[in-house]
Amino acid sequence: MPFTIASSVTFEEEIKKSRFQAIAAIVENEQQVKKFLEENKDLSTTHQCWAWKIGHNVRFNDDGEPSGTAGRPILATIEGNDLTNVIVLVNRWYGGIKLGTGGLVRAYGGCAGQCLMLAEKIELIQKKQIRFSCWFNEWAILQYELTQQQIDYQESYNETGVLVEARLQIHQIDALKSKLQDITRGREQLKIIEEQRDE
Repeated sequence: MPFTIASSVTFEEEIKKSRFQAIAAIVENEQQVKKFLEENKDLSTTHQCWAWKIGHNVRFNDDGEPSGTAGRPILATIEGNDLTNVIVLVNRWYGGIKLGTGGLVRAYGGCAGQCLMLAEKIELIQKKQIRFSCWFNEWAILQYELTQQQIDYQESYNETGVLVEARLQIHQIDALKSKLQDITRGREQLKIIEEQRDE
């Protein structure tokens, strides 16, 4: 069973005068990765190295450190903790003493690992993307339902009504399916959108 972290955590340490700061956060898609990296852009750092894993997809970045000394060790700590839907960013402020490749691997991997040890691990609840449409006069009831269940959704409007996309936990789908059929008297169906997998 894959795990993710319950909330964002940070960890800082100093290694041979260089300051390292790791930030771990939850991400569910590449837009969230981009947003996280933009929000945490820090021009005072010497390097901002990171790795993330979402499902089968992984990416990492050494940000100017020697190849394989930063991003990959950070990714190894994410995978070593059986985590997914997680990004770990490790900032380094260079302190004037070179660490060598082995030292860098230990520093980046170690800092990311310490950070993840502080995080509370939770079982990843599988979610599916769904889509449905309804008339304007039905939307208020369905919108209330989504809000009550704390379901993330986006709505868009056309001349006939409302088109809704949402991410649901697997166990929430059937209830919403029957609610939609009740309200629309069987006119509308809940569609599950197959997630695009980049293998």
